[in-house]
Amino acid sequence: SELIRGFLLSGMPCPSSCPPGLLALMAPGLALMATFSLPSQAGDRRALPVEKPPGVKGRTLILLDVNTKSPVRIISENFLSLQLDPSIIHDGWLDFLSSRRLVTLARGLAPAFLRFAGKRTDFLQFHNVKNPAKSRGGPGPDYYLKNYEDDIVRSDIALDKQKGCKIAQHPDIMLELQREKAAQMHLVLLKEQFSNTYSNLTLTARSLDKLYNFADCSGLHLIFALNALRRNPNNSWNSSNALSLLKYSASKKYNISWELGNEPNNYRTLIGRSVNGSQLGKDYIQLRSLLQLIRTYSRANLYGPNIGRPRKNVIALLEGFMKVAGSTVDAVTWQHYYIDGRVAKVTDFLKTRLLDTLSDQIRKIQKVVNTYTPGKKIWLEGVGATSAGGMNNLSDSYAAGFLWLNTLGLLASQGIDVVVRHSFLDHGHNHLVDQNFNPLPDYWLSLLYKRLIGPKVLAIHVAGLQRKPRPDRVIRDKLRIYAHCTSYHNHNYVRGSITLYIINLHRSRKKIKLAGTLRDKIVHQYLLQPYGKDGLHSKSVQLNGQPLAMVDDGTLPELKPRPLRAGRTLVIPPLTMSFYVVKNVNALACRYR
Repeated sequence: SELIRGFLLSGMPCPSSCPPGLLALMAPGLALMATFSLPSQAGDRRALPVEKPPGVKGRTLILLDVNTKSPVRIISENFLSLQLDPSIIHDGWLDFLSSRRLVTLARGLAPAFLRFAGKRTDFLQFHNVKNPAKSRGGPGPDYYLKNYEDDIVRSDIALDKQKGCKIAQHPDIMLELQREKAAQMHLVLLKEQFSNTYSNLTLTARSLDKLYNFADCSGLHLIFALNALRRNPNNSWNSSNALSLLKYSASKKYNISWELGNEPNNYRTLIGRSVNGSQLGKDYIQLRSLLQLIRTYSRANLYGPNIGRPRKNVIALLEGFMKVAGSTVDAVTWQHYYIDGRVAKVTDFLKTRLLDTLSDQIRKIQKVVNTYTPGKKIWLEGVGATSAGGMNNLSDSYAAGFLWLNTLGLLASQGIDVVVRHSFLDHGHNHLVDQNFNPLPDYWLSLLYKRLIGPKVLAIHVAGLQRKPRPDRVIRDKLRIYAHCTSYHNHNYVRGSITLYIINLHRSRKKIKLAGTLRDKIVHQYLLQPYGKDGLHSKSVQLNGQPLAMVDDGTLPELKPRPLRAGRTLVIPPLTMSFYVVKNVNALACRYR
């Protein structure tokens, strides 16, 4: 038995001299019921399956080790970033971004980018006026806001000492009226979205001030997407309104990065006129020239073209863009939504086929980018579980976390530099924070990721994996494991520690034994499970058995781990997500930033 144990923990194959009886005894230990996404030096990531031999019964112990010598990828410190949709102007939530509770929640996910963009980007117009004339009649949120904003301006700086941030504690009646207004506007916004016809939006100087205040006070870097559908008769971009916004932002010394447009491949359906990749590239060059004329933004970052799902026509648009403006942008961006939110079911979020759809898109984007600008950074912007605004009790539930955490792991392992989550706060159900300003399951998942995961991605090794997949065979694995160096910002762990994060889509628990460099180390467990009777539909979560909730409007809860004794087998419950910090590994890859 000691000989068998030694072979299993070492991951070495049994020598040919092993007696047949010993080989028969070892078979249950070497047969792995799960499959894993293993990084390769070539950059391609394919799941390698190992199936249980016929006739072998009982639970299988999975042996796991990590290459701690060097990272296979290094991603941005702002890898997990956030998006706000311009619809918050329509439904009124932009006026409430100064909420202490919202700022506290956003600060928890810093450092990150905050992208202000979405379907209504190309219907947004800037007006440099502080107090636009608008009806304030009758007791509604606008009426209270008008009278309350003056108090905010006088008292905000006293409420928050950091950087003179304007942070407010809005009265309950004001929030209640705003929620009623937002609920009414939600129907209007959905109608626009389903009909694909959008009304114009006006962003005032005061609204831009509020947006920037929220980003700056939350420790987020604002990325603003300008309207690309303001066109001249020859179909070139009309930059006059954008120039007005740039000049105002520069006068306020706002530190902003820029984009132009949103999903340009959809312009024909929006306005009956398309913009090809070559023309879009010229528009980006024009924007870069504008930025260089304004001292504040002469070195500002520019991202694009933010295309949709890379189908054949979209790839053609990207190729035309890259030929003309590939060197003009600082990162190439695209979007991805997994399923139509109008027809989603909870079982959809458990399908490995769905989780794997992103891999093919990544390869298509990387192929084009590396053809024209090898080494250019790639971002996935505007990612969400579902399109069409999402679905209540699904895209905002615990079940949606399987897609979200796998997206983070897959993108990091394939070298995508930044992923922008749609949305932090929104009128639909893809958001991280609901309209009562309560964090949803994906928020807590994101918070754990930010606290525990560093930018260095490590390769995983599983003992006994010897079979290679057949060519062109699509592998579907229900147990997904990713590894990174533990975040340097987490002072609870010394440098050299590593963090595993694991998704178990099986309906049975799985056991993992840490081997090699991870063997006999103390492990801290962060097990995230649904809380309450709703199961996978739950909008609340528990961490190691304790429900997660904000302490108060200015305080996030302490994320307490469950220490596991050195050498203990990791038991992964069914249909769960978990993080494991392996302490004091002294991993060479993780000692230095």
